[in-house]
Amino acid sequence: MTPFKLKVVIEIERKTKTLMISAVLVLAVLSGIAYMAYANGLTNDTKSTTYPTWVYNEQYYNVTGPFCGRRGFGGRGGGGLGPITVSQEYQDNVISIAKSDTDVQNLIAEGYNITAVRPIISTTVEADGTVTMKATTAIVTLTQNTTGRAFVWVNVEQAKVTRIEILTITVIEKT
Repeated sequence: MTPFKLKVVIEIERKTKTLMISAVLVLAVLSGIAYMAYANGLTNDTKSTTYPTWVYNEQYYNVTGPFCGRRGFGGRGGGGLGPITVSQEYQDNVISIAKSDTDVQNLIAEGYNITAVRPIISTTVEADGTVTMKATTAIVTLTQNTTGRAFVWVNVEQAKVTRIEILTITVIEKT
């Protein structure tokens, strides 16, 4: 191998190594930022943490933390609290609060239907180790045919709607 070819090969290898190391560093920084944003979104304050409740087959499952238990979401051995029964009175109260909001009334007038009520369970651990769980917030899901979804955040304690997210789905079928 001539000295010129050897120099080109070493230069290419050096560039490749530098590029790979840079890519790994960028990914590490981005994943750290994403993790912090996710963690900050879940933490209300230093004493109380709220985790979402997921619905599967009309059963409510409370997730215990950002990693959903020791073996991942739905894993065995350390997952959430298991099925949570939500009373009809709670659901009726949440739906009543949601329907009293004018924006929700407009969505219903546009053809949206209420399809689910998902409580958000807040768990607080006191200094003496006492654990208190309370569903102070709920998310009401509204659907419009197959093209629209709306998520309505209801603060049950304050009896008001605090947030509405509307998603529109466009489907283009090609034959």
